[in-house]
Amino acid sequence: QVQLVESGGGSVQAGGSLRLTCAASGYRYHNYCVTWFRQAPGKEREGVAGINTDGSGTVYADSAKGRSTISQDNANNTVYLEMISLKPEDTGMYYCAADWGFCGSTWSGLGRYRYWGQGTQVSVSL
Repeated sequence: QVQLVESGGGSVQAGGSLRLTCAASGYRYHNYCVTWFRQAPGKEREGVAGINTDGSGTVYADSAKGRSTISQDNANNTVYLEMISLKPEDTGMYYCAADWGFCGSTWSGLGRYRYWGQGTQVSVSL
């Protein structure tokens, strides 16, 4: 059973930056797709960025390109999401999700993932 624990959220002013951490345990297979999702207040959960844990690639939502970087520390089964130039519209609960296999074209679909963390809150104020 894969378990995911997010951390690193907080309250920042617009223009600031944060690095979110997703610590995973229980991996059984060689490759997982690990994706960060954001759920803004009153909105649906949406994919921000995903990474193949075998190092074969990353994917980003158009809205995240240029301001977000997903990376990993395979030795510690940890995936990071670094966000810069934060805007109020980046506010929301950030979740990491994982499942075995490549991220592929369905990477941003909620149903793609069996394993979810509890989330970490990001609040960006003017």
